[in-house]
Amino acid sequence: MKIVAINGSPKGKASNTNVMVSAFLKGAQEAGAEIVNVFLAEKEIKHCKGCISCWTNTPGQCVIKDDMAEILAVKEGADILVLATPLYYDHISSMLKVFMDRMIVTVAPHVQKYSNGECRHVNKDNDASPFRSGVKPPKLVMISNCGYPERSHFQVISLWIERLALNMLTEVIGEIYIPQGPFLNLPAEALQPLTASCPQLVDNIANYLQLLEKAGKEIATDSMLSV
Repeated sequence: MKIVAINGSPKGKASNTNVMVSAFLKGAQEAGAEIVNVFLAEKEIKHCKGCISCWTNTPGQCVIKDDMAEILAVKEGADILVLATPLYYDHISSMLKVFMDRMIVTVAPHVQKYSNGECRHVNKDNDASPFRSGVKPPKLVMISNCGYPERSHFQVISLWIERLALNMLTEVIGEIYIPQGPFLNLPAEALQPLTASCPQLVDNIANYLQLLEKAGKEIATDSMLSV
């Protein structure tokens, strides 16, 4: 089992998003999974030009020379792809969106209409894969956090990941969202004054991180979450 996480937070390793992903991957690794944690903040990934050269002039090769090819190489063979991002303007971060746009280089240019009447990209030799290589698409896990107190703010991301799975001919096996994400990353001296009004805050954070580890173990062993 290979699990690759793509962290789309501009804060990289210092992000609230990384607190969530690290706990999740810790659990997955303890369950025997091979894990890869990619920080887009540490990479140079330029915007897709929309030239479609990777479909026509240079099949499977992007004309842009940056770190995208390196990430695609470490992502190769992933059974599960974790997409992680903070919530920005009700959606994924621009870093993650640019990465996903550049994924077009992996997609086959052929299109087929499916039973629901919508068209999807498909490998002409393997109609169960949208990728040029014909490899089986990885299953998807979505991880996100926001500063707001309500979970309703993740509605757009949740719809987006489901549509992405539809187009990738795969499935979403986990969506993990947490409001008030900054609490996960507060130093002890910042948390201490808050415990006067919320004595259970520290325990709640610790319990949540344990749940993230549990989620990672479940995904690694069963490819599903129990709750």
